[in-house]
Amino acid sequence: MCAQTSFDQLVDRYFDDQFRLNPSSGTAAGFHQYDSQLEDYSAKANQERIAVNRSYLAEFEKEPPSPDRDIVIARIHGDLLSLENIRPWQKNPDYYSSSVTSSIFGLISRKFAPPADRLKSVIAREKLIPQVFADARLLLKNPPKIYTEIAIQQLPGNESFFASDVPLAFKDVTDTALLAEFKTVNQQVIDSLKSYETFLKTDLLAKSHGDYRIGAENFRKKLAYDEMIDIPIDRLLKIGYENLHANQRALVEVAKQIDPAKTPRQVSEDLFTNHPAPDQLLQSFRDTFTSLIDFIHTNHIITIPGDVRPILEESPPFMRAVTTASMDTPGPYEKVATEAYFNVTLPEKSWSAAEVQDYMASFNKGTIISTSVHEAYPGHYVQFLWFQKLSSKVRKLMECGSNVEGWAHYTEQMMLDEGYDKGDLKVRLGQLQDALLRNARYIVGIQLHTGHMTYEQAVDFFMKEGYTPHSLADRETKRGTNDPTYLVYTIGKLQIMKLREDYKQAKGAAYSLEEFHNTFMQQGGVPVKIIRQAMLGNDSPTL
Repeated sequence: MCAQTSFDQLVDRYFDDQFRLNPSSGTAAGFHQYDSQLEDYSAKANQERIAVNRSYLAEFEKEPPSPDRDIVIARIHGDLLSLENIRPWQKNPDYYSSSVTSSIFGLISRKFAPPADRLKSVIAREKLIPQVFADARLLLKNPPKIYTEIAIQQLPGNESFFASDVPLAFKDVTDTALLAEFKTVNQQVIDSLKSYETFLKTDLLAKSHGDYRIGAENFRKKLAYDEMIDIPIDRLLKIGYENLHANQRALVEVAKQIDPAKTPRQVSEDLFTNHPAPDQLLQSFRDTFTSLIDFIHTNHIITIPGDVRPILEESPPFMRAVTTASMDTPGPYEKVATEAYFNVTLPEKSWSAAEVQDYMASFNKGTIISTSVHEAYPGHYVQFLWFQKLSSKVRKLMECGSNVEGWAHYTEQMMLDEGYDKGDLKVRLGQLQDALLRNARYIVGIQLHTGHMTYEQAVDFFMKEGYTPHSLADRETKRGTNDPTYLVYTIGKLQIMKLREDYKQAKGAAYSLEEFHNTFMQQGGVPVKIIRQAMLGNDSPTL
């Protein structure tokens, strides 16, 4: 074993302090010494996070330049931007309620220890949760109304999670004293959530007049720090609109081939009606796995490092208001509970038939295939399997959206371009609809947060330009108010496509798609700028 370098030791100290201050992230990464601890959300703790990050920034800046060093420095700048400028701890009520719910979910979602041991950790964390809401009441100042409304919308799901999901996870525990302590502490958490919900509804909502927009300068910095993308905003918009219009033209052409007697929007709306029943939705996703895997192997798309498939299940309650599907993989240092979960949000039982129909429109045949590609094969899940091979601690623990989401979105188009589903036009239409959704996110995120688009205009943009039904347009716009740079899907895809073309030219006759994909995967989930330097040996523009 090689001796640690001074840089390795600095990286170890940095992550030790990050997990000390953010223990739920430690659990998620697979470091279970943090399982009984919970984040301190007080003003004093926020100041400590700022001070610790500034101290490490100074240390890393003294290290010799290297890709991993640059990745850490960018991450620290991004964390400081969030803590000091964007300030979710002051502006977002859901920051508290969903964070503590996620923290407990991390202890029950995987069986990395015997149930009784995990229950002890749950009890330890739950004892600290009421203080979180006490801190929230002190720190929340004039949040945007939409943020308070989202938190209120999410809270019944949070409460249900603690009332039902958490006790169910420990149904096999037989220690009566432990169960009695859990029952008391868990009820205190439920009570604190209900009290917080009342506070939001009767007090904070009326005081929620803040602005969710982070502004052009913060947007520019966030993109530069989180994604290492320094393209000016006006050029970003030009790139976004060009790709939006290209995908719209492609959708029009495909729609004409499907039914020339109808408008493209009518053809798209017809496709929206072709979806499974809600109780068959999970199985519909599951049914795509075998054909996708076979196609990847037969056509030498990418090496899949393993045979274990992800587990399909309904999205956790605290995620359902703002996401339709997601991949939940184990932490890079998890040694025991290594299952991966493909989460899909089902319609709420309280919804009307019209609401269910409107929601299920986003799960037509084409988008089910596109989503399976994105989340599993060869998207997020295959990338996760590759990331398990990484040796760099920085690259095991740090990834960015334009790589991870960009890769997953890129694979949606790439798989069809390579011939998956034998040119089925309805599948291509579904892929293009998903691409237009991401195009709309790209433009809406920029325009919302730089003050050039209202909430209502954003909803309208998703519907008219992104061809999405109203319920999805509203859900996507809600997300955009709190996720300024959800352009990462499209911009990452475009960066990867440009890298592929440039790499193909550089390799000449030696080029193969599988080798390109495998080489890309070997770099980890870091910004495409870093991967481009490694694969091409230059600092040429990523777009």
